[in-house]
Amino acid sequence: MGKGGMSVGEEVKDGGEENLAAWLVGINTLKIQPFNLPPLGPHDVRVRMKAVGICGSDVHYLKTLQCAHFVVKEPMVMGHECAGVIEEVGNEVKSLVPGDRVALEPGISCWQCGYCKEGRYNLCPDMKFFATPPVHGSLANQVVHPADLCFKLPDNVSLEEGAMCEPLSVGVHACRRANVGPETNVLIMGAGPIGLVALLSARAFGVPRIVIVDVDDYRLSVAKELGADEIVKVSTVMQDVAEEVVKIHEAMGTGVDVTFDCAGFSKTMSTALSATGPGGKVCLVGMGHNEMTVPLTPAAAREVDVIGIFRYKNTWPLCIEFLRSGKIDVKPLITHRFGFSQKEVEEAFETSARGGTAIKVMFNL
Repeated sequence: MGKGGMSVGEEVKDGGEENLAAWLVGINTLKIQPFNLPPLGPHDVRVRMKAVGICGSDVHYLKTLQCAHFVVKEPMVMGHECAGVIEEVGNEVKSLVPGDRVALEPGISCWQCGYCKEGRYNLCPDMKFFATPPVHGSLANQVVHPADLCFKLPDNVSLEEGAMCEPLSVGVHACRRANVGPETNVLIMGAGPIGLVALLSARAFGVPRIVIVDVDDYRLSVAKELGADEIVKVSTVMQDVAEEVVKIHEAMGTGVDVTFDCAGFSKTMSTALSATGPGGKVCLVGMGHNEMTVPLTPAAAREVDVIGIFRYKNTWPLCIEFLRSGKIDVKPLITHRFGFSQKEVEEAFETSARGGTAIKVMFNL
């Protein structure tokens, strides 16, 4: 179990105040129930949650009790996109004080394995990540978390924006992995929440031209409003790939240097590999399908590199600086807000699951 908390029935260590959380107790079944916190360690802080966003993985767990190879086998507290206010600090914590507003990085790595020692702690095999079974999440009144994973927010960055550092970190990490910059033209497959943060991140990294594609007119319109240079509507039909690649090249007006596949389906990956120019990169960000059938050989013959990302590492300081400086504005992505009652929790998750005009659904606790 991670620092987030312990199972119902264990000793309360949060000063006696009842701590409530949104528990996933079965398929399509969420219940607000007590959530007992662990003792505050010397390097920990207790945080009162103020803003928690719903991620696609949260919806996967709600609908199927699993996401990729992670399976929910016992009741689990939801949520990992979060920010809040420090309530209490451990006796060795020097960087934070009660009252500080912080964004929380949700993964606790071991710092002992080879990946951690190399600085690639996002690949740690012993990672304890909010709302990834068997670790509880942060959709609760309070959580306990390591102080070094809580990042103080500037006065001009809201708690909601702080919670958005988590999805934004995916876009920032992808841009770093693909090494994008002022000489890189970028294609983005998918205008969902992750495609949109990839768009915002790429622009902040100095990318001069960005084309984004999707099957949905509304999401494409949002992408255009957020600064995409061109948008291309595509289908879900594999036979349309060749024709759509022509449209993408026309929209870009020059070669595609890097493509971010933020959907992760055979169709999107096939389009990405076909559209990316010689010597370019395709970065697989979305994980829609575990297995794909894609035209890898023609891409290899053009020396197109295929890279993947998993979560992120060392991104919160840069995300916060992007938000502080105004280089990135995530506020338009927050389309729906809910309080923290049983009825509102259920409505919020259903709103997120329906999609439509919902991009980021946020709880205000």
